[in-house]
Amino acid sequence: MSDVSTGVAAKAATLVSFENTSVTYPNGFTALTDVNLEFHEGEFIVVVGLSGAGKSTLIRTINRLVAPTSGDVNVLGTPIKNISDAHLRKTRRRIGMIFQNYNLVRRSSVLANVLTGRLGDLPTWRALLGLYTKSDTDLAIKCLTRVGILDKAYNRADQLSGGQQQRVAIARALAQQPRILLADEPVASLDPPTAHQVMRDLKALSREEGLLTIVNLHFVDMAMEYADRVIGLHAGTVVYDGPGADMTEADFERIYQRKIRPDDMRGAAEH
Repeated sequence: MSDVSTGVAAKAATLVSFENTSVTYPNGFTALTDVNLEFHEGEFIVVVGLSGAGKSTLIRTINRLVAPTSGDVNVLGTPIKNISDAHLRKTRRRIGMIFQNYNLVRRSSVLANVLTGRLGDLPTWRALLGLYTKSDTDLAIKCLTRVGILDKAYNRADQLSGGQQQRVAIARALAQQPRILLADEPVASLDPPTAHQVMRDLKALSREEGLLTIVNLHFVDMAMEYADRVIGLHAGTVVYDGPGADMTEADFERIYQRKIRPDDMRGAAEH
């Protein structure tokens, strides 16, 4: 656990814990060094740092898209460094992930894209044939309603704006019925008003569904505005762990090792 107090309620279940976790890639680049963190049910966490600081590596170790080199990550009660393939598939079903570039099947309908979030819970033969149950379809429709885009259910994904596509990606992740939601730079390609709307949606879902939500961001103003807790990374090391509302410019300068620049800010939403 980090030495910095986080203000998290003691009774909240620990869903993810990093235990002296380090990651060194085959090319010799060390992305994380001896990270010790605990993340809890219902937390809305924003991870900030320069490009190459280890933000993406941090969240990708949680669903084991990246394996720890040393130490381990305990996810939903299971150490994942040497997890079996079968157990890894089971664990990943409860971890939704949202990407910067949406990762939608562009020629498929919005509803079809959301339904792919149910594949992990289908028998293999149904998954291969894309045969979803009525309850799967009902859940997908509920998820589209939840993100305010049900009216686009039968549109092709490539007919939607960037913000709408990101909402589809959020609905797809919700269709997994996750306990953990990971978002890797989800607003980097969006204009400020749309970016703020996506962040509001993610935070509301975290609150209403009790999800542990971990969002990688570059923009310091959005981290301060939305995060319950900010994790600041510099060169693979945790240099800040505390409430977003309590952050100062000096804290960000310690994370970025320089003065804050205009391109570190996303800008205000239009109201």
